[in-house]
Amino acid sequence: MIMFDFKCDNGHVTEGLVKRDTKVIDCHECGQPSKKQITPVRCKIDAISGDSIKATRKWERNRAEKLSQERKANS
Repeated sequence: MIMFDFKCDNGHVTEGLVKRDTKVIDCHECGQPSKKQITPVRCKIDAISGDSIKATRKWERNRAEKLSQERKANS
């Protein structure tokens, strides 16, 4: 069973824990048929590297630490 959003013609959005192949359920507010909606996945990708924002920040911190250690070793 998977959680999906369903929307009726009156604009009510209902969540339903249903089987993957379920396409229509009754709206909990008005009783009209509600059709399954595809909900977009939200994620942030760094425009330069294509990695997640957290991965890019971690790389930047590690790089700054490495540069700092190299400067100390060379001085």
